[in-house]
Amino acid sequence: MGVLYFFIVLAATTVGAIAGVGGGVLIKPTLDALGHYNVEIIGVLSSVAVLGMAVVATARRLIQGLKIDKKIILLAIGAIAGGFVGKEVFYLLLTVMDGPIVKIIQSVLIALLMIIILFKNKIPRYCIENMIGVFAVGLTLGTLASFLGIGGGPVNVAVLYLLLNMDIKKAAAGSIFIILLAQASKILTISISEGLGSYDLKMLWYMIPAGITGGLLGSWLHNKIGEKSMHILFDITVGVVIAICTYNIIRAIV
Repeated sequence: MGVLYFFIVLAATTVGAIAGVGGGVLIKPTLDALGHYNVEIIGVLSSVAVLGMAVVATARRLIQGLKIDKKIILLAIGAIAGGFVGKEVFYLLLTVMDGPIVKIIQSVLIALLMIIILFKNKIPRYCIENMIGVFAVGLTLGTLASFLGIGGGPVNVAVLYLLLNMDIKKAAAGSIFIILLAQASKILTISISEGLGSYDLKMLWYMIPAGITGGLLGSWLHNKIGEKSMHILFDITVGVVIAICTYNIIRAIV
């Protein structure tokens, strides 16, 4: 089973580092489909694996001269704050609903978000200049990403592309930086508040190396492909996520 998890994470984080989707948006619904772990454990496993990818991918890009736009930093700060909100909403739902129902809610919301994002080229683009507005967008992103357990990658890319008027490659790089800070904050919060000892995390022995490898490979490939190819890869990834989430919803209902 460990080898299967290694290759799932390797594929997801490689694509995630290339297109800025992070990997959690692929890892989370795929692990839901496998059904080996409950929703809480899957959320932690996905977050740690994606964090490993984001650390090496961001470090590689910084070494190569990447400069982080101040709007991206503010967006990331908002996302961190939203991460706390999303985590509380998630645990609140778990107190009033069964885990499988929460999984269905997450799958439906992820699928709906991905369908909207799939049509990003049909949506008018803007460039938000107001810093409070940028922070508010980040807060919303962080809340959604934390609640859904996906790292927020595709949503980050779409927001940077549509609301901050960045090209797709710059949006992808910015998204990985936001994911890095948001996931680090989430894992730190869980470690301090409740600890990680109660979670079955043995799969991380396979998932962390896979995430790091995916981050290195994906950041290298990011520099090799053009903007048109990036759009195609991003849209294919979003389509795959929609398909996996649809399968999870149908399986849970039937």
